[in-house]
Amino acid sequence: MSKTRAFLKWAGGKYGLVDNINQRLPKGKTLVEPFVGAGSVFLNSDFESYLLADINADLIHLYQLLKSQPDVFIRDAAALFTACNNEKTAYYQHRVAFNQERDRYRRALLFLYLNRHGYNGLCRYNKSGGFNVPFGSYKKPYFPERELWFFAEKAQKATFVCQSYTEVFAKAQEDQVFYCDPPYAPLSSSGFTTYAANGFTLDDQAILARLARETAAQGIPVLVSNHDIPLTRELYRGADLEVVAVKRTISRNGGSRRKVDELLALFSEGDLA
Repeated sequence: MSKTRAFLKWAGGKYGLVDNINQRLPKGKTLVEPFVGAGSVFLNSDFESYLLADINADLIHLYQLLKSQPDVFIRDAAALFTACNNEKTAYYQHRVAFNQERDRYRRALLFLYLNRHGYNGLCRYNKSGGFNVPFGSYKKPYFPERELWFFAEKAQKATFVCQSYTEVFAKAQEDQVFYCDPPYAPLSSSGFTTYAANGFTLDDQAILARLARETAAQGIPVLVSNHDIPLTRELYRGADLEVVAVKRTISRNGGSRRKVDELLALFSEGDLA
C-alpha cells in the first residue's frame, strides 16, 4: 500500500514510522490519538472511525474546517501561496496578522500558510501564545492540494477535539485502540520538546505511562512511541517493547540527519498481567 503524506510539515512527524506502527497496532473499531500532530498514522491506517485530539487549538480548528468545508477552504488557502507572499516581509506581516486574528477561519488559513513558509515546518509559540517561527526562505513552498483533499475525505471518519491527553484517556471505551505520539523525552537537556505554549514535562511522560498502563488493564490497548533512553524503558516497563531506528532531520542540511533509536511500547492486558 502506498503511503500518504500529511499536508502539514511537522517536527517529529510519523510518516517514516507508519509501517512499523501499523504492524504493532492491535485491531479495534476506533483509533484514538491524544497527540494527533500532522496525522500521518490517521492517514495511513484503516480503522472504522477515529478520535483525534491535540491541545493545539489552531491545529484542531484547521482540521475541523477542512472536514466541514474542504472546497472553499482549499481554494482560499491556495490564494495565499503566491510569489509575493514568499518573501520575508510578507511572511512576518502574515505572522503578525495570525497572532492578532480571532476569526477561526482566517486563522486556519494563515496557520497553513505559516506552516509551509516557516522554518523547517516548526510549530512554536512563545509564552504569551504568539506564533514565533522565523521565515523559512524556501525557493517555492509547495501547496499540498492533493494531500489536503485526501485528508478532508478521510476526515469524514474522524472526530477532532481540542483536549489534553488526560481528558482523552478519561473517556477511554471498549473497542478503542490508543496510539500516543507525545513530545519525546529529550535525548539531552537541550532537546526540543515544546510543541505548545505549555511544554510537555518529564512529569507528563510519567503520567502518560501510568495512564497507558491503567487503560490497558481495562482491556484497551495503548501503543506509545518515544526515544529509546533509560527513562522511557523504566517508564514503560512491562510493556512489549520494539526498537526502531529512525532517520531524524535535525536541520535542513543533510549532515545533521542521523539515525535515532525509537521505542514502540505496546501496553496490553496480557503483557501487564
